[in-house]
Amino acid sequence: MKHDAGTRLDPAAFTTLLVTEVDDRLAVQLNRPAVRNAIDAQMVAELHAVCEHLESTPKVLILSGTPGSRDSKGIFASGADIAELIERRRDDALQGINSGLFERIAQLPMPVIAALEGYALGGGAELAYAADFRIGTRALRLGQPEAGLGIMAAAGATWRLKELVGEPMAKEILLAGRILTGEGCLRVGLITELVESAELMAAAHSLAGKIAAQDPLALQATKRVFHQPREAHPAADNLEQAELFESPAKFERMQAFLDKREK
Repeated sequence: MKHDAGTRLDPAAFTTLLVTEVDDRLAVQLNRPAVRNAIDAQMVAELHAVCEHLESTPKVLILSGTPGSRDSKGIFASGADIAELIERRRDDALQGINSGLFERIAQLPMPVIAALEGYALGGGAELAYAADFRIGTRALRLGQPEAGLGIMAAAGATWRLKELVGEPMAKEILLAGRILTGEGCLRVGLITELVESAELMAAAHSLAGKIAAQDPLALQATKRVFHQPREAHPAADNLEQAELFESPAKFERMQAFLDKREK
């Protein structure tokens, strides 16, 4: 999918995603409810198209799944599509189909928010780990069932999960098949906010609004430096700060702060 910088994505170009874009954010809803939003090759390709757009037009990204209703719980993503996964072989694993996509999402210039409801299992959980922020509901069920299917969680869980919750809990999830509830995710820090299902998207957009109120260049610099290895600091911080110290936004925002303080 090709686009020019500054243009918006065409919602009609997507079959597995529902895309809503405004000036400061892009909301992407996984949309394969008949198979519990299983991540297939088409969804992977469409999420790559989203990344391509956000790499040239940086905005906050909100990822969500099928919302719940009065009669059913919502679903984020039940994992990779098993019907496709069973056909994959050694060469497919070496391509890193899902791991490459999730790393691209993690490296997007602006923050990524995952709004989690219902099942977030396997690749669905790993997609959530790639986000900068995770908000969940009590109906959330998050875990890594891969070992029970004869494979491993190879799209980020073996290292991102350890960074997020520590080694003991990561091993419970990866090696013992523990499934966490929304409350459990909050206790171990996998989500930062637990909300009612009806409030999930409002909470995600509220957080997106707080992020979007910051200076975009400062946010992008902070995210880049945050993910640098320890040995890159403080040199990486100093280089990014040097650029920001010369940016027009720094002078405008600081002058506005001073003007407001003097009133």
